[in-house]
Amino acid sequence: MLDAITSRRSVRAFLDTPVARDTIEQILAAASRAPSANNTQPWRVYVLTGAAKTRLTDAILAARADGAHEPRPEYGYYPAAWPEPYLSRRRKVGWDLYSLLGIGKGDRDQARAWSDQNFRFFGAPVGMIFTLDRDLAIASYMDLGMFMQNISTIARHLGLDTCPQAAFASYHDVIRTELALDPNQVVVCGMALGHADEAALANQLITDREPPASFAAFLDT
Repeated sequence: MLDAITSRRSVRAFLDTPVARDTIEQILAAASRAPSANNTQPWRVYVLTGAAKTRLTDAILAARADGAHEPRPEYGYYPAAWPEPYLSRRRKVGWDLYSLLGIGKGDRDQARAWSDQNFRFFGAPVGMIFTLDRDLAIASYMDLGMFMQNISTIARHLGLDTCPQAAFASYHDVIRTELALDPNQVVVCGMALGHADEAALANQLITDREPPASFAAFLDT
């Protein structure tokens, strides 16, 4: 399982090879062993394939195209201002990806076209939308994160790949309508699941990771 963790990456181009429902259910059942506060298991996940996935994609892209929708998450996903070193890390991965894709600085049309791929789940055959009960607090968001990490790790163990996608949170109103969500459910994020297209330029991106010495304190006295 260590290899599944260290080989996990955010894949941004998938083959259209189907993933069997039994495999998806296996992943979700194992992922549900994630720890949660007092075993509350607060996560909900909507698994989209086929026509259902296409309808959601089409609805979001239509909302983006008409210009009337102001994309904004229901909760504070990102800080109002990024402090260092996080700002530099964020910029680096963004420009590294754009350089691979040949998107130049200031090329808004190409950047927009690439951004649209988020809402196609980067071509993955399986898309997931994750929600939480609106009355829950930060502990449940942490629990959901561990559940999603389990999904990514188990998927890798089974030879699949994923991409967590915060972008979906900004279109919660469209998602709520298309999926007939309970009003008390907050759209947290999405995730693509499938087989990576290893030939795609976007999947050549290798992100940096800080060594433990930069973030861990070992105290023994």
